[in-house]
Amino acid sequence: MKIKETLISFMKEPAYTPMTIEELVIVFDIKYDEYGAFKKTLKSMEREELIVRNNKNKYMIPEKRALITGKLQAHAKGFGFLIPEVEGEKDVFIPSSCMNGAINGDKIQVQITREDTTTKKREGEVVKVLERNTAKVIGIYQDSKNFGFVVSEDTRITQDIFISKKDRNEAKDGDVVMVEITKWPEQKRSPEGIVTEVLGRKGDKGIDILTIIRKYGLPEEFTHKVLKFADQIPETIDEKEYKRRTDLRNIKMVTIDGEDAKDLDDAVSIEKLEDGNFKLGVHIADVTHYVTENNPLDKEALKRATSVYLIDRVIPMLPRQLSNGICSLNPQVDRLALSCFMIIDHKGKVIDHEILESVIKTNERMTYTDVTKILRDHDEELIKRYDYLYEDFKLMEELCSILRNKRTKRGAIDFEIEESKIILDEMGKPIDIKPYDREIANRVIEEFMLVCNETVAEHMFWTKLPFVYRIHENPDEEKLAKFKEFIYNLGYTIQWREEVRPRTLQEVLEKVKGQKEETVVSTLLLRSMMQARYAPECTGHFGLAAEYYCHFTSPIRRYPDLQIHRIIKEHLNGELDEGRSKKLISIVDYAAKQSSERERVAQEAEREVDDLKKAEYMQDRIGEEFDGIISSVTSFGIFVELPNTIEGLVHITDLDDDYYIFDEAHLCLIGERTKKTYKLGAEVKVKCVKVDIDNREVYFNITEDIKNEEEVNESNNNKEEDSQVKEDLE
Repeated sequence: MKIKETLISFMKEPAYTPMTIEELVIVFDIKYDEYGAFKKTLKSMEREELIVRNNKNKYMIPEKRALITGKLQAHAKGFGFLIPEVEGEKDVFIPSSCMNGAINGDKIQVQITREDTTTKKREGEVVKVLERNTAKVIGIYQDSKNFGFVVSEDTRITQDIFISKKDRNEAKDGDVVMVEITKWPEQKRSPEGIVTEVLGRKGDKGIDILTIIRKYGLPEEFTHKVLKFADQIPETIDEKEYKRRTDLRNIKMVTIDGEDAKDLDDAVSIEKLEDGNFKLGVHIADVTHYVTENNPLDKEALKRATSVYLIDRVIPMLPRQLSNGICSLNPQVDRLALSCFMIIDHKGKVIDHEILESVIKTNERMTYTDVTKILRDHDEELIKRYDYLYEDFKLMEELCSILRNKRTKRGAIDFEIEESKIILDEMGKPIDIKPYDREIANRVIEEFMLVCNETVAEHMFWTKLPFVYRIHENPDEEKLAKFKEFIYNLGYTIQWREEVRPRTLQEVLEKVKGQKEETVVSTLLLRSMMQARYAPECTGHFGLAAEYYCHFTSPIRRYPDLQIHRIIKEHLNGELDEGRSKKLISIVDYAAKQSSERERVAQEAEREVDDLKKAEYMQDRIGEEFDGIISSVTSFGIFVELPNTIEGLVHITDLDDDYYIFDEAHLCLIGERTKKTYKLGAEVKVKCVKVDIDNREVYFNITEDIKNEEEVNESNNNKEEDSQVKEDLE
């Protein structure tokens, strides 16, 4: 009995990790002639359910067998993380030896094997794969004498897929193929599969982006059923809709979008009232009139949840018959809309509002470029052409400034981080990459959509009806602590409250504005933030410093907008009884989860396409020199960002003038002998020396510091530790 109590007490220790019988024998110094009795004791304890074993025959008490369910986020190096289903729960690190056949994206159960109560970091082991992420994998077929295998294009799938000769489907060595997995990996055994499709040869036109589309399982085509249903939708408005809706066709309104946009889902109108207040109208295409609940279009839209933008192509959420046709707010044609009118005072406060179903007719299809030329450049030709709208544009600019100032005062965080525009030729080859312009016209629409989203969210919150909100939780505490330390070392003194507020973080951005470390500090702060997501609960949007927020303004390309339009319309028409409200709870919950998940997939695919084209662009520029800024410092080297947003690595082994030591606290590399320091934000000249297209990586060598070298040397001699940082945006 005593041995049982001792074993249980030992296994209850916080530092205990599951052990095999052999390991327990060593710990308790069990002699050879005592082994049989010890083994019987363990079996007896198992029968009594005092202890249990995991799938590696390691013993523990049942309390430590708590299983956590979630999705596996694998890494190219073999390890992974469990992303728990329960919001707010910490991720679990899974070593490569504990993956047990799980593949990236699988729904898994993980048993915690080690937990640090101080840092809350957890380690675990996959005990069960509940649901496979996908049965199809895209990769490169490699042939051998008696069999073949496919190397996945997704580096997070580290195991090659075995293909028998009879299952290669005429694939040749080097072909890009689609494989269906027929046998999943077990322990050290590779997965097996059959080639279902040969997509082409690596280097063929469009095969690179097609590979990424297939890799992320993005839907390429709509089914015949969906397209047939879309074709049956009339291109004219039913007469009864004119009678029951508010007719706004006599109100001046315009759409303002990019030159290439075809799915125009938002229009704006403005007037100044006699009391000096503004009346802002935001008019959104009423897509739900055509995409009704559970019809084929709705089911497909929920499955996709978002449109995906991949430089030279769009994978739309809805068929183009709708998105570019009857649902697009094209000029001088009648369209159905959901309109939100807001009365806004001179301080930017919405003092009254009205949401209604409407019929509209936009006057013009304006572009960001033309409106910017009118407002910023005072282009006489364009002002004359749109003379009847000129005063409206000036009012829009005035109200935009008021709304922006109000948001800034309440502490909304405005990240001035440049995005890039990648220009391809007819063959899909990148010919230019430049920062994306965010001019006054862009800001006007941005502010108008933000205030509309807030107004609608607050309105619906007080109805207490099920709804899909856009929420953004408080920053990650650990990352925020590092950020605080970093800016303190930069010399910025901020009065931090116990509970961090957006206003405090915005003050940091205001203090660094115009300084050379502005981009670096902005990006590190962004890295400290949680990712925004959709949720049925309204918990506020930290980054916008908004108590209420939702996505209302883009139902053509985002499912949450589509879903809440339905709820709003049912509410306006008095159709939401208790039974319908109860049914909406589960509908809203699933729509929020599905939309958040598909948004992440779309972001990953869009980012990978951008990284691919940036790498291709630099491949033709190997040997060329560029001016850049140190955007990130790690233990293995420094990242340098060029003005066109391309980022490349200078590996630490290429800093060969000294032995460099990584100072993690200050995020810099310091030469052991020379004390030379590579700091975030420092300007350098680099040469492109290598490009790895497959892994989307660019490599630089530093040729010289561009300027402030005397200051840098003085800083090094004085051992000043003022460093700057910028990490990956996402």
